[in-house]
Amino acid sequence: MSCVVASLRPATGLDWSARAGGLEWDCWHAAEHVGDCLMSFAGQLVARPEKRFVCFVANADKDASPAEVLEFVEVAGRLLAATVRTSGPDVRAYHPTGQADPEGFAAMGCAETLLHGDDIAQGLGLALRPPRDVCARVLARLFPESARELAGVDPWAALRWSTGRIELPGRPRSPEWRWRGAPLGE
Repeated sequence: MSCVVASLRPATGLDWSARAGGLEWDCWHAAEHVGDCLMSFAGQLVARPEKRFVCFVANADKDASPAEVLEFVEVAGRLLAATVRTSGPDVRAYHPTGQADPEGFAAMGCAETLLHGDDIAQGLGLALRPPRDVCARVLARLFPESARELAGVDPWAALRWSTGRIELPGRPRSPEWRWRGAPLGE
């Protein structure tokens, strides 16, 4: 998350009403979505429901500046990180892609932040260059088959391909994808 915030912070003076990459959201709303996802993942780990999402939505204030909505993302990311650190490895909570453990929610949070951070960066005319080791770990946790099949491919490109964002040589862009929330051994 820190690489995304650090990349976007200098751009908070730009127009965040620009469309975020290939999304239908503008940059401001894409950032708000990331904050909501991160807060929701933390909420799942705290409440530990088995068959549903915890019923709440986290929103940035409608008058928040780009800097303030980015702060919302950073706070939400830190709350998820703290929740992951204080949840035991045996904790499970509902996610449509499987009863997720803290590691799964952390990986999903990283994926949401990296991918939508890239969408925002594109909308603002910037390039996001996330740490490849983080991309490789997220890919291996959420898309183990892709991680094996694409072992020689740049992990950032492999993660974007696995989520339908780009084509790779000999591999068309996938319109449908699904990551794995449940632990790999379950």
